[in-house]
Amino acid sequence: MILQLRPIGRVSLFQTRFQINNNPIPKPISVSVSVSCSLSHEAEKIVREFDPKIPIEQAPTPPSSWYTDPSFYALELDRVFYKGWQAVGYTEQIEQPHDFFSGRLGNVEFVVCRDDDGKIVAFHNVCRHHASLLVSGSGKTSCFTCPYHGWTYGLNGALRKATRISGIQDFAVNEFGLVPIKVATWGPFVLLNLDKEIVTDKIASEWLGSSSELLSLNGVDSPLSFVCRREYIIECNWKVFCDNYLDGGYHVPFAHKGLASGLSLDSYNTSIFEKVSIQSVEGGSEDREDDRLGSKAFYAFVYPNFMINRYGPWMDTNLAIPLGPRKCLVVFDYFLEASLKDDRAFIERSLKDSEKVQMEDIALCEGVQRGIESPAYITGRYAPNVEKAMHHFHCLLYDNLIN
Repeated sequence: MILQLRPIGRVSLFQTRFQINNNPIPKPISVSVSVSCSLSHEAEKIVREFDPKIPIEQAPTPPSSWYTDPSFYALELDRVFYKGWQAVGYTEQIEQPHDFFSGRLGNVEFVVCRDDDGKIVAFHNVCRHHASLLVSGSGKTSCFTCPYHGWTYGLNGALRKATRISGIQDFAVNEFGLVPIKVATWGPFVLLNLDKEIVTDKIASEWLGSSSELLSLNGVDSPLSFVCRREYIIECNWKVFCDNYLDGGYHVPFAHKGLASGLSLDSYNTSIFEKVSIQSVEGGSEDREDDRLGSKAFYAFVYPNFMINRYGPWMDTNLAIPLGPRKCLVVFDYFLEASLKDDRAFIERSLKDSEKVQMEDIALCEGVQRGIESPAYITGRYAPNVEKAMHHFHCLLYDNLIN
């Protein structure tokens, strides 16, 4: 499935370094907002089938059960996605007061908005009456009104109106506001954290660590204009998509012959940071006037599932959202240097080239998922010189799941 949204205005990436908002609520909510699952014996056994201490030259890849087992998937949601900061969107989606966008992460439905004062806030997108979703998609609203029974909430989460509840007893309006979620911004990116036990002054270092300077040096923080969004539902585990991204260009000359012609693949280089890996490669076709790749391509993977790609005048971000053990949603957002934002012919050619690469990758990922589910496959091996970033990803995941 492919969805293209309307172009919107300009965004200067990372020009606002860091901001966190603690959402207001009139009184503390007396309900649990944690989402957890017990570490079953089977799930723990599956995690430990991979050993991060084995050097990459000797290490097998994680077993196929990491990509197929429902208990392992549930553990990932609890330990990986329901803890720590997760990229969910960008600030221009909520540029003005009353703007909002919604989404889903695992079993968590969320809504992010700018309140009446222009502050970014986030909540579980669930009515406190009978659990109906309040909104879908994105838009502008002065309040959240439940489509089921009309309960209405302010943009600060407070319950404004509960319809037809005469006769109700032991009901405190101030205790039935929307359940808040921690929200932060880093540059243009909106991040959520479902974990209540977080240290709010360490978001930047926890998310990007020491890689932020290199991201800046490679043009990730240059002023760019948003072009469009495209979404793909792929029949594969979310990690299959990430693994494909992290193979150091191994698959490019075989699966992306058009892309390979614009890159000097022998120049591929991988740098590893705390929770980020960065792959870079020199361009091979600087003389082409309409070349979208430019003189260098730069691919940053931010654990667990966010990718930032800077090449020529373009940047695109990829967010791999798990939808189940064998399905994921990948969201592409495209940005372009402002000087080219009105060059429709160049934009259309570039997006067509990008779309071809995505279709090729989707075919690869869905084929890998089917192969992983075959009884003929249990584990594989790493190509040590090119798949360092993939190994790093698997080690981070192991540590996240065990610790």
